[in-house]
Amino acid sequence: MAVLIRRVVVIANPASRRGKRLATRAAQALAGRSVICDVVYTERPGHAAELAMEHAPRYDAVFVLGGDGTVMEVAGALAGTEARIGVLAGGTGNLLARALGIPLAVPQAISALLDGDELLIDLGRLDSGRRFAIAAGVGIDAAMIAETPDWLKRRMGVLAYTIMGSRAALRAVLRREFFRARVTVDDTIHEREAAAVMIANFGAVLGDRIMLGPGIRTDDGFLDGCIFSPHSLADAFRIMWRMLRHDFKSDPCMLYCRGRTIRVETVPPMRWQADGELMGETPFTVVVEPRAVRLLVPRRG
Repeated sequence: MAVLIRRVVVIANPASRRGKRLATRAAQALAGRSVICDVVYTERPGHAAELAMEHAPRYDAVFVLGGDGTVMEVAGALAGTEARIGVLAGGTGNLLARALGIPLAVPQAISALLDGDELLIDLGRLDSGRRFAIAAGVGIDAAMIAETPDWLKRRMGVLAYTIMGSRAALRAVLRREFFRARVTVDDTIHEREAAAVMIANFGAVLGDRIMLGPGIRTDDGFLDGCIFSPHSLADAFRIMWRMLRHDFKSDPCMLYCRGRTIRVETVPPMRWQADGELMGETPFTVVVEPRAVRLLVPRRG
């Protein structure tokens, strides 16, 4: 059922001229739907969270225009409240917008969200208090984030991550760049050699190109640990083929586990990422926050 929205604040990251141009388009699109709109701009890291907490109580919805980092600042600030959040793609990866099926063009996104539904999703809360919506991971995915240059992201968008992720996966297997992973899921410990460990809230990444594992839901109060342990190039291709085909039959190179608190330790310490941002080196702990944030999404079905 469509949500009635009459007043919106747009929190925009003006990091480039494109950001301000998209904010103008958003305001025009909202005005064209007879929605009262105010636009506020971030000025520094963390400012989006401050703006969200300040403005959310006075509006029917908070629309966020920026990259995934800006979106998660707002989502973290408004977690546990009744505030509605609309995601507008303004970055290069736009992972959350893609995962939610939100059009990347701002005018079309606004129409889809105003005519859409509400979705309550879980969040993962990190040691630092920061949240993520899609996934945190160590190994291949962190290498992909670290090694994808800005110029390639600007030119190719999400395809840049696909290319660099494939490169990182091949290098890990061919050079045997594996690590020892110890993943504690609630009270159960899993230890094995791995090329990648992901803690997933969304099953699909990079749009719907890849499905990480079976039965991963955004609103079940659990996070899903995905441990990938290819020992050869054939193993790596089989894992990728299965994720592309959403085929999750038992496989010695793929381990899945589900829990509310997950700790990831590695030997040696490894860099890790959350929702496309490098966070530091392992270890890290994630706690699920069930149905923590209320998102506007396109109508389903």
